[in-house]
Amino acid sequence: MISRDAYLNDLFSLENRVALITGASGTIGEVLARGLAASGAKVALVGRRVEPLEQLARSICSDGGTASAFPADVLDRAALETVRNDVSTQLGRLDILVNAAGGNVPEATVPEGGSFFEQSGSAFERALDLNLMGTVIPIQVFGAAMAAREAHEPTASIVNVSSMAADRAISRVAAYSAAKAAVENLTRWLAVTAARAYEGRLRVNAIAPGFFLGAQNRALLLTPQGQPTERARTVIEHTPAGRLGDPAELVSTVIWLCGRGASFVTGTVVPVDGGFSAFSGV
Repeated sequence: MISRDAYLNDLFSLENRVALITGASGTIGEVLARGLAASGAKVALVGRRVEPLEQLARSICSDGGTASAFPADVLDRAALETVRNDVSTQLGRLDILVNAAGGNVPEATVPEGGSFFEQSGSAFERALDLNLMGTVIPIQVFGAAMAAREAHEPTASIVNVSSMAADRAISRVAAYSAAKAAVENLTRWLAVTAARAYEGRLRVNAIAPGFFLGAQNRALLLTPQGQPTERARTVIEHTPAGRLGDPAELVSTVIWLCGRGASFVTGTVVPVDGGFSAFSGV
């Protein structure tokens, strides 16, 4: 009889697989990078800010993992192509791509009491570029090489990061919401196309985080005294779990989607939201 540890390792271990995380210097990207490394993956950290990436790589390595920093802008195709070559040389063939780069653009947020009809078009486009094209371009640069594997090998996995804003009208963030809705549609479309073109060797899924406290939204959700703002209280009232999420609570879902245990899972968007998307408000 197979041991429990061996059984669980077969389902969830990412030992010796190579994972690339975009937006790795952000709150969600960092926790996902640490989680994938702890599961055995060799992790390539991609982001624009050099020093945070290098600090994260050193921290992961000091904890016994394997990680390297590859500074690049996800909107710079040439830079990502260089990263692709460097990752192949330093870490090996890429197995996992997690698209965690993105976030709201402050200028694309409708001011309190402001009008969408007066919103800057260029700011709207920047939000679309960051969240949608910042997912499309890495997939185009890294995806085809990921699918180049033998049928007996574990499938390659792309995991995109969506948002509750893709499926629910959330005030003031129209551009961000539109971009994340497009990411979800892209996830489903690409999952179908890749499954047919590569005979199941490349899977594409997404997670849709609920409201998690991070560096980008801390001022929006917490007062300087650390108490929930009015907006955060409204969110919590509509979250059956009754609290904001901890970014670390995203890790296990991503590990599952990347591993052998999810070998027949593609084209899905998994909400990790404390019940927010299931609640009618009544």
